[in-house]
Amino acid sequence: MENLTINGLSDNVAYCEAKGLAKCFGFYAENCADETITGIGFNENHSNIYIALENGVTITSTLGNDVRFCVIGDDDDEVFFSTYGDALEFLRIEEI
Repeated sequence: MENLTINGLSDNVAYCEAKGLAKCFGFYAENCADETITGIGFNENHSNIYIALENGVTITSTLGNDVRFCVIGDDDDEVFFSTYGDALEFLRIEEI
């Protein structure tokens, strides 16, 4: 079993970061716990907490708000979705 590391956070986690991480893990546990986690951390550029999944979807929360879903498009831009299903559908379309 591998250990996961939370990247980009100090040992003194701010309230909003902790809330965001809880929301990301809550969504993960309820909706996609069968997916492999490839990364967990804090993105300073967007001020969001994230859980990256092997399927290409990243669960994010900015400042402890509701989760959103990010995928990388063909042009290497981040594309955000309000639902996990929309993010998965985008990945399917991008593969075609």
